[in-house]
Amino acid sequence: NWMTAGRGIAHSERTGDDVRAAGHRMHGIQSWVGLPMADEEAPPAFQHFGVADLPEREDKGVTLRLIAGSAFGLTSPVKTFSPIFYADARFAPGGALHYSAEHEERAFLVIEGEVQTGEAQTHGPGAMLALEPGEEVTLYADSPAQVMLLGGAPLDGQRHIWWNFVSSSQDRIERA
Repeated sequence: NWMTAGRGIAHSERTGDDVRAAGHRMHGIQSWVGLPMADEEAPPAFQHFGVADLPEREDKGVTLRLIAGSAFGLTSPVKTFSPIFYADARFAPGGALHYSAEHEERAFLVIEGEVQTGEAQTHGPGAMLALEPGEEVTLYADSPAQVMLLGGAPLDGQRHIWWNFVSSSQDRIERA
């Protein structure tokens, strides 16, 4: 699910009594992306895309699914307001992914398993690394791993974050 708060959105995330009573597992990641200043007052919107709707490719033991934006030769149907990308990479044992400098700002977050970026540089769950502009790296995994890849063009100015509010204006956050 991809939500654009824009000028304001209210929503509720609830699990029904029957599901809670039976017990269940849930795995998810919530990410907040700042809008360009010109779009901060855009109408609120909600987009839902199933797994089958998102482009995917498999190469060198890595299954890569593009959630939003354009990267790795794929383009997602999710509407974004700036040239960003957000991708899920699942590594099989021995998998390798070349992370090119296609976008100026890039990072990766290890969700499960471990990935290596060079000799003696192993990164485990929770590690988030930002790459320098122009820096290229190859990610390797000796065992199954999941990594989120993200980035894009720099935003047009500073952003303020408070809880799940992101804005170019601290006053706007306080009004919300």
